[in-house]
Amino acid sequence: MASVDQAARELGGAKAACDALGVPRATYYRDRRPRRPRVRPRPPRALRDDERKRVLDTLNSERFADQAPAEVHATLLDEGTYLCSTRTMYRVLEFSQQVRERRDQLRHPNYEKPELLATRPNEVWSWDITKLKGPGTWSHFQLYVILDIFSRYVVGWLLADGESATLAKRLIAETCAKERVLPGQLTLHADRGPSMRSKTLAQLLADLSIVKTHSRPHVSNDNPFSESHFKTMKYRPEFPDRFGSREDGLAFCRRFFDWYNTRHHHSALGFLTPAQVHHGLAGGALAHRAVVLASAHAAHPERFPNGAPRVAAPPSAVWINPPRHEPDHQLVVSDVITNTSTRSHHELLMPSSTNS
Repeated sequence: MASVDQAARELGGAKAACDALGVPRATYYRDRRPRRPRVRPRPPRALRDDERKRVLDTLNSERFADQAPAEVHATLLDEGTYLCSTRTMYRVLEFSQQVRERRDQLRHPNYEKPELLATRPNEVWSWDITKLKGPGTWSHFQLYVILDIFSRYVVGWLLADGESATLAKRLIAETCAKERVLPGQLTLHADRGPSMRSKTLAQLLADLSIVKTHSRPHVSNDNPFSESHFKTMKYRPEFPDRFGSREDGLAFCRRFFDWYNTRHHHSALGFLTPAQVHHGLAGGALAHRAVVLASAHAAHPERFPNGAPRVAAPPSAVWINPPRHEPDHQLVVSDVITNTSTRSHHELLMPSSTNS
């Protein structure tokens, strides 16, 4: 109304100012009156303070703390007691900020996303257990597989009748000994299965100074290498619908892991085999491919309109959940020779006993 007051001073009165501005005089005078806060009178039917306290104490009592107001209201009526209506009980609870689940609820922790980096073999292993169907309808064999994420090389595996933390402990201990893993060198990643989180295995990893990490619950992308490896195995043409016995399963696994490690040209490794990357043979293989491609280009340069072909090489760094700001590392041939191991080829681990 400041504009009306200014116009009133210039035009010589409120009536002329309101007529000029088109403002009703009643509105002008009402807005000029000081406003007093309106206090809502207490309804005559409202509960007194002591009655409200009695209702709240009854609802929060040990007897009724886990019951809804409607249940409390019905129970009290059966006992010949009426405190108030169900809706009034809710109003009393709302005034005390208790319209919620009044019991302590289970709160799930915030699981941290694993971010693991491998720049050489035997730096990060991923392991998991999958089921292979047995001869009967509900019979299964458990296949334990440990995979090096940098080279995709299966460093250890075991086939048993059932899942056991003791078997997992033995497999990991024998694999570490075979691969000559030093204390503090290795990170072992797995999902949150019972064997993976067992105290038996945790004690072994602590004794070997191995860092253990786990996937977040219900997040299969946190363990992608093991999941992809199992898919490769189960999509092989020779993979059967069922295994007639554990011996049949062992025979299949021996053939499959030998093929996978030594003859399977892995697309993520520049179509090298896992054994070539794991045992330091990648540099020689890539150099040989470079010579072959150079010879082909020299013989028929017209067939290569984009120039001399380049040799595809495996990555210099492999991540589980890479940070968003992390660049994509790629290797040239000289990097492969520098960053890979020169150890001789080891025989695939197969424990002498696989009984569960």
